[in-house]
Amino acid sequence: MATTKWVLDPTHSEVQFKVKHLVISTVTGSFKTFEGSLETDNEDFTDAKVEFSLDVDSIDTTQSQRDEHLKSADFFDAATHPKITFKSTSFTKDGDDYKLNGLVTIKDVTKPITLNVEHGGIAGDFYGNTKAGFEVSGKINRKEFGLTWDGVTEAGSIVVGEDIKLIANVQFAKQA
Repeated sequence: MATTKWVLDPTHSEVQFKVKHLVISTVTGSFKTFEGSLETDNEDFTDAKVEFSLDVDSIDTTQSQRDEHLKSADFFDAATHPKITFKSTSFTKDGDDYKLNGLVTIKDVTKPITLNVEHGGIAGDFYGNTKAGFEVSGKINRKEFGLTWDGVTEAGSIVVGEDIKLIANVQFAKQA
């Protein structure tokens, strides 16, 4: 079977993260600019090759002062490391869903990560394009990627949690 190429449709996709703030609440943020591709030799997407990158400068937590802090050297250092990248090492069936293993690079640190993938299905759009939808979720520890800034309040509460939840709803368009 020939390789099928799919390209991420950013108009119908979103990439979000969630992190605990002061241990008592959660801040949700997103990246507004990203790109990705998927190549598969199989109808069911097993063994697909996935590549993805996020533009760090597009981070948005709906609070510009916080966004600027996240772009600074305290966190992502967007000026030096403008992209967060992911490259798959395996894409395997897990019941009705999938496990996506790969290498994520944040700043200059590359580490393996496992993501859960729910396949939403395949559908045609109004323009005759074939689309595939997926919900991807996972978790990383920010400190493992050099995002080590810590703030502690006067009362001793940690300002930013270490675990970052990742949620992406992505739609890929099949290439002719």
